[in-house]
Amino acid sequence: MAAETAERHIVWESHEGPCVAHANGHDIIHCEMCGFRHAVPLPTPESLTREYEENYYSAEKPMFLQHAGEDQDWAELAQNDRIESFERILGPGRRRLLDIGSGPGFFLKTAKNRGWNVTGIEPSRQAAAHARGMGLQIVEGFFGAEMAEDLGRFDAVNLNNVLEHLPDPIAILRAAAGAIAPGGVICVNVPNDFSPLQIAAAATRGTGEWWLAPPHHLNYFDFASLGGLLERLGFRVAEKTTSFPIEAFLLMGDNYRADPPLGRVVHGKRKKFDLALEAAGLRDVRRAFYRALAEAGIGREAVVIAVKD
Repeated sequence: MAAETAERHIVWESHEGPCVAHANGHDIIHCEMCGFRHAVPLPTPESLTREYEENYYSAEKPMFLQHAGEDQDWAELAQNDRIESFERILGPGRRRLLDIGSGPGFFLKTAKNRGWNVTGIEPSRQAAAHARGMGLQIVEGFFGAEMAEDLGRFDAVNLNNVLEHLPDPIAILRAAAGAIAPGGVICVNVPNDFSPLQIAAAATRGTGEWWLAPPHHLNYFDFASLGGLLERLGFRVAEKTTSFPIEAFLLMGDNYRADPPLGRVVHGKRKKFDLALEAAGLRDVRRAFYRALAEAGIGREAVVIAVKD
């Protein structure tokens, strides 16, 4: 139900809140305990281990590694945006980066090329092997408090498309906070779900709530809930940004949700948009555009950079 008219109030273990949607046998609640929307029932961490160690890149996203490589010239624009924000906040001499859920390693490679000392954490055997093939230091496994203690402190911690998958994202953020040196930064990038453009597409284009994908996506954040969670954990929000609101194509009549090849076409258009601004020397315009969209709660991703004071 895109308008979030609550069906019923749900209590499940230590989670409680109005039900705002239902998908794949899961209720989605706006949890009053957690402060963000998430699925119930939640799987145990153990039940997800094999899925992300072996199956995710081979079965769920078999083309991800190939597409990530094809997209790197475009993705590097956002990667450099994030790293430059880190450098501006941290000042000189602080260049130790931990990427939690580092995937195929492209973000780490971009940072390493800028002179950063980088380490990645990745549970997927296939993705970790790809990253090591680029000469990167990767710890294969699931990040948590014990691993954070073993790794030591970092100046920056990055989590890109990680929190939406986890049964307990709050615990992971607490562990990440323990891995950040005072004055360091955290960057969290998640899908911006239940966004105004998604709701409009579901209401007027018959798309349904396609962004609901339990059990792979368990948590559904927006800028307010993500920023609020980081602040409750002791961070100070320094910057918000996003990426092109690809849902706008749905509103313009390009139903890429029902036509996967069309999805690659409209994805190519958003790449061309960003790359054209970069080629025209309008990097600052592109960055200001996405910061303005983030302030309005619009954009495909919610990206929040926060400081550990």
